[in-house]
Amino acid sequence: MPDQQKSSDHVRRSRVSVRSVQRWRRTWENLGPRGLRSQGPAAYGWPDQRWTLSRIKTLIGRRIHKSFTLSGIAQMLHRHGFSHRVPARRAVERDEQRVTGWVKETWPQVGAPRRR
Repeated sequence: MPDQQKSSDHVRRSRVSVRSVQRWRRTWENLGPRGLRSQGPAAYGWPDQRWTLSRIKTLIGRRIHKSFTLSGIAQMLHRHGFSHRVPARRAVERDEQRVTGWVKETWPQVGAPRRR
């Protein structure tokens, strides 16, 4: 039971679903480390790990020889539960306490007064 509790804690901290962890474990058992290798855009020849609508369109064209509009792909992804996300880029040197202090103290003085 303690091992199961540890696993649950890891899953919660990682913010992934239990099903995902179970699927990854089955993949690991069946295929080993190679099975868990990323299937992101870099695996298909793009230089980074960002999926864009145009990359998805290109991949669909390569794999199933169909053409969709970018808005059609966006709608299809949305229907299947995917949402638009932009990764947060934070400087390594970023000091959260100083940023919070600046937002609370300096920003109100900088902002223009609101019209009534």
